[in-house]
Amino acid sequence: MNQIEVKNLHFHYTENEPILKGIDLTLDTRTTAIIGQNGAGKTTFVKLLKGLLRPSQGEILFNGKNLKDLTVAQIARHIGLVFQNPNDQIFKNKVIDELMFGPLNIGMSETEARSNCKKALELVGLAGLEEENPYDMGLSDRKMIAIASILAMDTDVVIFDEPTIAQDYEGKEKIKAIIRSLSEQGKMVFTIIHDMDFVAECFERTIVLARGNVLLDGPTAEVYAQTDQLTQAYLEPPHVTQLCNCLGYDQVFLTVDEFVDYVMSDSV
Repeated sequence: MNQIEVKNLHFHYTENEPILKGIDLTLDTRTTAIIGQNGAGKTTFVKLLKGLLRPSQGEILFNGKNLKDLTVAQIARHIGLVFQNPNDQIFKNKVIDELMFGPLNIGMSETEARSNCKKALELVGLAGLEEENPYDMGLSDRKMIAIASILAMDTDVVIFDEPTIAQDYEGKEKIKAIIRSLSEQGKMVFTIIHDMDFVAECFERTIVLARGNVLLDGPTAEVYAQTDQLTQAYLEPPHVTQLCNCLGYDQVFLTVDEFVDYVMSDSV
């Protein structure tokens, strides 16, 4: 089973201005959301997981291997990151060229790469658009292309940076299905995100970062029950959780469906 161990992780861009301050975590195949206010260290943390940055102190082990001993290219075979802004990720003039680039550069055969690209485009709902220019497409579709380009690499770990940005209801439902599919395949799925409702609907575990430290870590329902500590991190529980609290329910409901099922079972 895939696992990432984070041991005494410190990082700073400027001396005496720490961004991360001694983080210790074990990340497993539970779908995991990393949340916190801007400046909490979320983006820096996932860049360290991806190998785009190196720790100032401490270490990150992926399946027992220290990431500092691997090149960025070697890490890319195992850990994929979907950027928040697809314009920072896309650079080819054809969808198929964009999707083929990653798989081929990690040593995948052309036959396998094309097969993976086809599956990835089907999963994000863009099958048949292989010859289109991504720059002629809307932001929502470009985000899906960015996701597909990482899915085509078939990495053990997939990290989504703000996946719901520019997505309508249909787009969010597609991304939920993608997350479920990856989880069912035994892959590690992480996100950094500000959409608390999406976290409640999709992620089993939630980690709250605040001022470079882990403030909360546990099953998502348990984390969202800690309203005082969430307030310290300038976060709020999902809307349905807040509504049910206002209605006097002690139980934490993460989705509307959970609440409706509870009410219906209680009335039987």
